[in-house]
Amino acid sequence: MLNNLKLIFSLFLMFIAHVFGFSDAPENWQLGFQDPATPIMEGIINLHHDLMYFICVIFIFVSWMLSRTLWHFEKHQNIIPSSLTHGTLIEIIWTVTPACILLLIAIPSFSLLYAMDEIISPAITIKTLGHQWYWSYEYSDYLNDDGESIMYDSYMVPEEDLILGQLRLLEVDNRMIVPINTHIRIIVSAADVLHSWAIPSLGIKCDAIPGRLNQTSMFIKREGVYYGQCSEICGINHGFMPIVIEAVKLPNYITWISNKLGE
Repeated sequence: MLNNLKLIFSLFLMFIAHVFGFSDAPENWQLGFQDPATPIMEGIINLHHDLMYFICVIFIFVSWMLSRTLWHFEKHQNIIPSSLTHGTLIEIIWTVTPACILLLIAIPSFSLLYAMDEIISPAITIKTLGHQWYWSYEYSDYLNDDGESIMYDSYMVPEEDLILGQLRLLEVDNRMIVPINTHIRIIVSAADVLHSWAIPSLGIKCDAIPGRLNQTSMFIKREGVYYGQCSEICGINHGFMPIVIEAVKLPNYITWISNKLGE
């Protein structure tokens, strides 16, 4: 009886979190973006919404023009076709107008691209290394008494080992722990083949290339658990190397770092 009540209560909490909480993992039949947790992802979503406005206006206008053309220039209504082959004014209009629209789109696009590539005085640097088929993390800013940095591997939790509330194919045994409201630099590379370190809620997708270091940054604004996956086909188990980032408050992060250094 007590176990049944615990199960019902857990399911109720999961339902409340699903309805009223943030969407930081993919959901069934999801069409839109996951909820943003960084300024970069907020900018990506805002740019998408702005572009959708232009797309809707252009779609309606072009559909109206096509419908009007098909209706008024149907052969029964225009037995004698027009001999007009070109018009200078209309050609100028349909050339200049799309160019102006592209310029309006380019300004926020370039600003967002610049912001995505900018690394702002990082307080923490974390190295991410892709393997077939798991991830390794290294916090090289912290050293223990032996001069060793914090390093650990992150493997996907098999389906048979999942507990209630964990996500299939997305949960790992060792999460990346980071503090909120902190500029963090991520250095990404690979040990064997091409991988890609991608977390949708954070607006991050960085290729992991053997023999090359790529870098990206993140500034997480709220606590939460953020899920991602390798986004580069890297072999037979490509779909089984998820990424889980847990963002916590700074005191909790310091406690976690202290515990890791003491291990």
